[in-house]
Amino acid sequence: MNTPPLLSVEAIDAFYGETQVLFGPSLQVRPGEVLALLGPNGAGKTTTLRAILGLTPARRGSIHFDGRDVTHEPTHRIGALGVGWVPDDRRIFPTLTVARNLEIARKRTRFRAWSLDECFGLFSALEYLMARECENLSGGEMQMVAISRVLMGAPGLVLLDEPSQGLAPKVVEDVMRAVQKLRSEGVAVVLVEQNVACALDVADRVSIMHGGRVVHDGSADALRADAALQRRWLGI
Repeated sequence: MNTPPLLSVEAIDAFYGETQVLFGPSLQVRPGEVLALLGPNGAGKTTTLRAILGLTPARRGSIHFDGRDVTHEPTHRIGALGVGWVPDDRRIFPTLTVARNLEIARKRTRFRAWSLDECFGLFSALEYLMARECENLSGGEMQMVAISRVLMGAPGLVLLDEPSQGLAPKVVEDVMRAVQKLRSEGVAVVLVEQNVACALDVADRVSIMHGGRVVHDGSADALRADAALQRRWLGI
């Protein structure tokens, strides 16, 4: 593939206090590509997302987004450049309505902002929840809001951390369908997911992490066909 990467993470080290938790992982994601970041709990997947966002800054190595070195940029600046994040706890404002949560997410980047109608197209139930306060939503409904809120902010890259966690199968299908839609619209996605089957269904490439390192990088198709590799690194 000749398209240059939208996101390039090169040999980053990251620490929690004095404890090193990332040991040089590297990864690249191109526009319209879905990279699944897989591995056991504690492998460093979420910390890698946090490093990309500047929440757990990389002490060594480099992170480039859209041709710009963002290794030492503050989180708010990285977000303003077009990096969207859906954390595993969603982080929506519970006492605000769905409509207000979405409205305050609007911003301009060089990428395209999604409209409300497009978000309704991804999640049909969302249209009927607009007046409801988010503290009264189910987990699946909150996830719809969290993903839609990111899209309203004109992302070129979306970081999804455990989006299927705790959701009903129908909602998981909707979320994974949304990931496929993002890909078709040219949005890059890094997907951290414990549901390996779901991740492989939507991913183009896979990086497997273990002990803060990337131990495998390749196509999703190749990993799907390699049962021995799945058993070795994913325990399935």
